[in-house]
Amino acid sequence: MALTTINAEMFRKMVIAAANSLEHNKEIINDLNVFPVPDGDTGTNMSLTVVSAVTEVNNSTATTVGPLAKAMGNGALRGARGNSGVITSQLFRGFTKAIPVTKEEIDVKDFADAVNKGVESAYRAVMKPKEGTILTVAKAMADEALVQAEKNADINTFLDAILAKGQEALSRTPEQLPVLKEAGVVDAGGAGLITIYQGFRMAINGETVFDELNLEIAGNEAAAETETLVPDKHYSYLIKYALTDFNNEINVADRLRRKVIRHGDEKTLVIVDDSEMIRLSMYTNEPDRVLAEGLALGQLSRISIDNMDKPLKNIAIIAVCAGKGLGDILKDYNVDELVSGGQSMNPSTEDILKAIENAPSNNIIILPNNKNIILAAEQAGDLTNKTVSVVPSRSFPQGLAALLNYNEEESAEVNVENMKNSLKDVKSGLITTAVRDSKIVGSDFEVREGEYIGLSEDEIVSHGDDIATALDSLLDMIVDEDDSVISLYYGDGVTEEEANAFAEELEEKYDDFDIEVLKGGQPVYQFIISVE
Repeated sequence: MALTTINAEMFRKMVIAAANSLEHNKEIINDLNVFPVPDGDTGTNMSLTVVSAVTEVNNSTATTVGPLAKAMGNGALRGARGNSGVITSQLFRGFTKAIPVTKEEIDVKDFADAVNKGVESAYRAVMKPKEGTILTVAKAMADEALVQAEKNADINTFLDAILAKGQEALSRTPEQLPVLKEAGVVDAGGAGLITIYQGFRMAINGETVFDELNLEIAGNEAAAETETLVPDKHYSYLIKYALTDFNNEINVADRLRRKVIRHGDEKTLVIVDDSEMIRLSMYTNEPDRVLAEGLALGQLSRISIDNMDKPLKNIAIIAVCAGKGLGDILKDYNVDELVSGGQSMNPSTEDILKAIENAPSNNIIILPNNKNIILAAEQAGDLTNKTVSVVPSRSFPQGLAALLNYNEEESAEVNVENMKNSLKDVKSGLITTAVRDSKIVGSDFEVREGEYIGLSEDEIVSHGDDIATALDSLLDMIVDEDDSVISLYYGDGVTEEEANAFAEELEEKYDDFDIEVLKGGQPVYQFIISVE
């Protein structure tokens, strides 16, 4: 018998199946990435985004589709990572926009409306949409959804038809993007979207899917963290800690809840019981007593107590970076909140949102410092009541240049304009190791897996069997007669002695330049280079 409507039970299964479909195919999708640089790959970012949607759906006790659609959209929105994750979250957000919270079940007309609303949101989220990407595939599927809705197709026929149209659009992406044609692959984001809908269809057709999603996957540590809610009245402190070594006493989490609830805000109290560890988060005016109640039951760790009464600044700056050395440098230049992340693990929208809420001002400037984090930063700004501006820095040197042009005496508007203008005043380079063989479009060379490669403003411009060759060729490409300073930020795997040895070689070649060597501690990149 053909299925004509989707109820809450089936909707829940569809979201879980989509997440499992992505999780089990993410490495295949990752391998479609044509750039040979280790980064927050498309499959991984999309998988983590949909996992966040599943978490919200699983936390909901709703028995109708409306609230579950809202939960799915909100979960994806907050858990979005990287550009592909943000676009996926906007596609899911269509279900939130199109399906009323009072809706008990949905039919193909509701589904088609949701798909089209999602495509509209996704296109608006991207400053310069490109054809031959996930957006192209999503639009083709959305158009077919409307056709099938007009035919009043059943759910099975509906999904088969839009999947076929999506596959057709995906197969054409190499003709629309030369970089895909050169590499002989289809678009990774589009493939990820097809994988999501294959999960939907598996659930609908009753094919073998996992009833529950295993959230213990690499890179998803955020799924286990305690959620921070907003209290109805003012409290002076936000306290968080982890409780361990409680001797397997029965109902420790319940006992802790009963003990601490009299010392703070019941609404914001969140206790997560992971069997061997219990995490607590709550607003309170008595942090010492909340600590004492925990100590009576076991050992405490990961203790943080934030003073919510700290004076507000006119403007607060948030910056994203990976590496303690880079973080320390940013802190020296007026950065109030650091968000951990970068090329190998893009922070989620929720990660950035937490930094916004913690920042000591209602006026926020964000420096993403990576092209794949800009959209998530912009999305986080849409989820807060604070005024948020994103200065679209694409590298650490650009972020630092922006900070050097910040003036705390000026307004946020003036600072944002000045900081944006400064991005063009610095040239940045990167040295890393190729993670796959690649033919570089527009060049006459190929990169082999394991080679050192030099990047200038996201383009590969040099390569070599050793760091010195790649670095020397990179600087030949980006240094000109108007420059006077070269800064080397060395990362994990490079010692201070090695970094200084490279600097000495550069001083012989660029004898009129100031050569700086600083410890960045960043992963992925042996060197981040700034030229001014």
